[in-house]
Amino acid sequence: MKLGAFSVSLSVKDLHKSKEFYENLGFTVFAGNMDQNYLIMKNENALVGLFQGMFEGNILTFNPGWDENAKEMTSFDDVRHIQQHLKSKGVTLESEADESATGPASFTVKDPDGNLILLDQHR
Repeated sequence: MKLGAFSVSLSVKDLHKSKEFYENLGFTVFAGNMDQNYLIMKNENALVGLFQGMFEGNILTFNPGWDENAKEMTSFDDVRHIQQHLKSKGVTLESEADESATGPASFTVKDPDGNLILLDQHR
């Protein structure tokens, strides 16, 4: 399966401190807005999302249809196809995408250790 761009979405306590910390590691702001309490930081192909007050815990995120530069990929597996595949394997989903729709959609699943994984398609 083609899962698209991978990033880690971190729930942070202080967006300003986290931004400074990741800048010290060589990351730069790629997307997002301090006024909206989130930033996407990038260092080469590595992406880290910093989110203040939006969710609890950290999330592994995949974006079907995007590469690590948020550029549309010509060939990708639709999030609903990935969801159907996981369901056929007996994987329990935390939330589901509407399989009768097209375009942007998302679903979540937890790995065996309880780590939340978000598959979030923007196109």
